[in-house]
Amino acid sequence: MRESFARVGVMVAHPDDETLWAGGWLLMTPPSLCYIAAACRASDPDRAPKFQRVLAEYGADGQIADLDDGQAQDPLPDELVRETVLDLLGEREFDVLLTHGPQGEYTRHLRHNEISRAVISLWREGCIRARELWHFAYEDGDRSYLPRAWADADMTVMLAESIWEAKYRIVHELYGFSADSWEARATPRTEAFARLTMTASAKATTVLDDSVSNCQ
Repeated sequence: MRESFARVGVMVAHPDDETLWAGGWLLMTPPSLCYIAAACRASDPDRAPKFQRVLAEYGADGQIADLDDGQAQDPLPDELVRETVLDLLGEREFDVLLTHGPQGEYTRHLRHNEISRAVISLWREGCIRARELWHFAYEDGDRSYLPRAWADADMTVMLAESIWEAKYRIVHELYGFSADSWEARATPRTEAFARLTMTASAKATTVLDDSVSNCQ
């Protein structure tokens, strides 16, 4: 049984990441408030409008930014990634926020790692307000197989066939990935998350004033 959270946030690198790694969980029990943010592809004439249609499918609000996502995958400055994440999330408050794992979900997309690092650090500093932070928990054996749930993930959700089919339809029909694409083949039937919670000591020292210098 999925836990009930009234306010759910999802912070990902690209439109489609929210569905690949957590779409089934989102579909199983829609929250009262769902907000999905993507850091890349705002200027992509194909992916950006598809993202808007996917938001409607989830009954979610959302925003998309335009961090560089070129094939070279040059590293981005930490300050730029943090600023982008704060622009997308900083004024909001969530019961649970989902994002990428520190090593990403497969080998290897640098933007996933950068978004994870920024979100986790900003949350620990109190610049992002979420009672719990969950990151996706998948690995691909250094490209030896398609992404699969960590064996020791804090939470795994085996999707019912109807939920997986609804998730796959978003990947295949709304985002338009062909049946033989990596994205369609990789769409997990089991979703997995690592759960982070603030300790009492961390809560006591958390900065909640956005004007403080480390929240930038």
